Amino acid sequence: MDLSSSRISYESGTLDEADIGSDPVGRLRAWIEEARAGGVTEPNAMCLATADDRGIPSARIVLLRGLDGRGLAFYTSYFSRKGRELERNPRAAATFYWPALQRQVRAEGAVERLSEDESDAYFASRPRGSRLAAWASEQSEPVESRAILDERVAHFDERFADEEVERPHSWGGYLIVPARIEFWQGRANRLHDRLVFERATPRGAGGAAWSLRRLQP
Repeated sequence: MDLSSSRISYESGTLDEADIGSDPVGRLRAWIEEARAGGVTEPNAMCLATADDRGIPSARIVLLRGLDGRGLAFYTSYFSRKGRELERNPRAAATFYWPALQRQVRAEGAVERLSEDESDAYFASRPRGSRLAAWASEQSEPVESRAILDERVAHFDERFADEEVERPHSWGGYLIVPARIEFWQGRANRLHDRLVFERATPRGAGGAAWSLRRLQP
C-alpha cells in the first residue's frame, strides 16, 4: 500500500501563545467541546499508552470520563493489561486527535487510582448492561468463545435480577496527573503550531502552576 501520495493541507486554524491562556486543562476541555460541537463522534476518545516494568509499551483507545484540575480520569478493570502495567509502572500518556479540526493534544504524567467513592458513583451511572459486562468479563484474559461471555452475562443478569449491580472490586477509575500537556494545531507546509505546558510547581503548591513554550514542528 502506497500512502506517499496523500497530500492533506493543514489550514484550519492557528495556535498563538496570546490566545491559548494559562490553564491547559481548561483549554483541553474547550477543545473537546469544540470537537463535540463540530460533530466529532466521541470527542473524548484518547489513545492511552502505558508500559510494563521492562519498558515495553502498549496503547489502546479509551474514553476520557472526567477532566478537572486534578487531571484526566478513565475507568477500567484493575486486572486488565493496562491495569496490571499501571500497578507496576504508574505513568501514562494520552493522545487526542480530531482530524476535522486538525488538532491534537498529548498529556503525560503519573497515574493514581481514583477513590472508591468516585468509582462507585461513576459505575452507578453506567447502563445496566455495561455494569453486567464488568462482572462477566475478565478483561484481557483469553476466552474460548463468544458464547462463554454471553453465558457469563446471562449468569450475572440472573444473579442481580432483584438488586442493583454494584461495582466489582476489580474495576475502578484512574487519574492521569499531567506533568506535561502539548497542544498541536496543523498548519500549511507542515509548519505546525506546537505549544507545550509543563508543570512548574508541584500539584497543590502555590505560585504559577504551568510554564509555556513553543516547540518546532
